[in-house]
Amino acid sequence: MKLPIIAYGDPVLKRKATAIEPAEYPHIKQLCGDMFETMYAARGVGLAAPQIGLSMRLFVIDASVFDDEEPGLKDFKKVFINACIEEESGEEWSFNEGCLSIPDIREDVTRKSTIRMSYYDENWKHHDETFSGMAARIIQHEYDHIEGKLFTDRLSPLRKRMLEKRLTDISKGIVDVEYKMKFPAAKKGR
Repeated sequence: MKLPIIAYGDPVLKRKATAIEPAEYPHIKQLCGDMFETMYAARGVGLAAPQIGLSMRLFVIDASVFDDEEPGLKDFKKVFINACIEEESGEEWSFNEGCLSIPDIREDVTRKSTIRMSYYDENWKHHDETFSGMAARIIQHEYDHIEGKLFTDRLSPLRKRMLEKRLTDISKGIVDVEYKMKFPAAKKGR
């Protein structure tokens, strides 16, 4: 089931998400499936639970679209539950990022090239893995969401001020998107 994506300005996107337990979410696989369906419908490569209004430490990614640039990403589709970045290392590199919650805005963001993460998958199996390159970047972007951060928080104060009107317009629903969204500051009856 496709879910509406929460737009910039909603407090859920700025809140640090809560860890979850298996007993609390017996239908976690269904939720993950809905998140993948929502992400694909919006042509994204990652989606975090806060982006669908759930303040929980869960995100999904599918980096296979970058297989041409990094052949190891051909089948790179994963679920991350209660993820924790244990270590960031390597060279910092910039890449033009976007976000489904902030449509029509893309900005260069600098991140470390390698991360080590501990997390659970959708079967509640624990993993401790190292990721690099584009996979690491996508994971870091989605991880920021469960930490209550957006890619715009990583921009310079000047750049953020330059984007302020566009961000306000997004929160009001003054943006053209091809997927269902919820806008926190949209006027009723629009």
